Amino acid sequence: MAMNSEIRNAQGERIDYTFHDGGGDVVVAIGHGVTGDKDRPLVAGLASGLAAAGVSALRFSFAGNGDSEGGFGDATISKEVGDLGAVIDALSAAGKTVYYAGHSMGGAVGVLRASSDERIKALVSLAGMVDTKKFVETEFGDVTPGGGDMWEDEDCPLSQTFVDDLTAMDTLVAKGSEVRVPWMLVHGSEDDVVLVRDTDDIFEKAHEPKRKLLISGGVQ
Repeated sequence: MAMNSEIRNAQGERIDYTFHDGGGDVVVAIGHGVTGDKDRPLVAGLASGLAAAGVSALRFSFAGNGDSEGGFGDATISKEVGDLGAVIDALSAAGKTVYYAGHSMGGAVGVLRASSDERIKALVSLAGMVDTKKFVETEFGDVTPGGGDMWEDEDCPLSQTFVDDLTAMDTLVAKGSEVRVPWMLVHGSEDDVVLVRDTDDIFEKAHEPKRKLLISGGVQ
C-alpha cells in the first residue's frame, strides 16, 4: 500500500517525504540530522535497504529543510518533535504500525517523541544527539546567532531560536529513561560531532529491551 497523502505539521507547513513500500503494516519513519534532509545518503540508503528487506520506510525532511515548507531558522528539536507527530498521525491514519529511526539531531527528536507518544513501537538512534547544550557550545560557540552560519554553510544560518532550544534542553538522559519500547542505539567510534559518550550516557539509563552497537572507525 503506497502512501500518497499530504502531511502538514501544526503550523500548516507541508512535510516533504518519500515512501518506500516494502509490504506489511510496519513502517519505519526516518528523520535526518541538523542541516540534513530526506535525501542524505545515510537516510536514503537506510530506507532503500529496509524496503529491499521487506520493511516499508518513510523518509522525510523536517520543516525548513530540503523541500519541506517552512524556514530553516525556525527549525528546532522542539518544533521537529511536532513534525514527527504529524508524520505519525498520517501513518496511523493509514493503519500502519510506526517505528522510528533518527540520525543525530533526528535521534534527539525520536527520544523526545517516543518518551511521550505510545504510537512509536520501536526506536533506533543513529549517533543520536543527547547532550544538546554541550553540542551547541562545542560546534557553534564561536558563531553569532543571527549573524553567522552552521559550519560556514550559507544555506544554514544559525538562529538564536535554535541555540536557545538546545541550551534549555541541556541533556536528554532523563527523557531517555522514559522510553519504554525496544531501543537500538548505534554510534561510530570516531564521531567527533556527536560524541560516543552521548550514546553511552543515555544507554546506561535506558530500559530493557535495549541494545548498543558501536561501529569501529565509524564517523558522523
